Amino acid sequence: MKTNDYVKYVTQTVVQYIDQPKDERRKLRQEKKDRRATFMYRWFGIIPYVLMLKLRERREQKVREAD
Repeated sequence: MKTNDYVKYVTQTVVQYIDQPKDERRKLRQEKKDRRATFMYRWFGIIPYVLMLKLRERREQKVREAD
């Protein structure tokens, strides 16, 4: 990609972003955050996430047995 093409692309992207209403930008940003994986999963992978779920299940089971 030539420099001129890149500058044109960046300019179009910025203008498109500026033309959007502020509420729509906020809404899109919030939707993007909601779709993102949890912190634990993103940083440490699936194994700690699974362990956390198992511990939670075990605690809930103990609470049910105590009742």
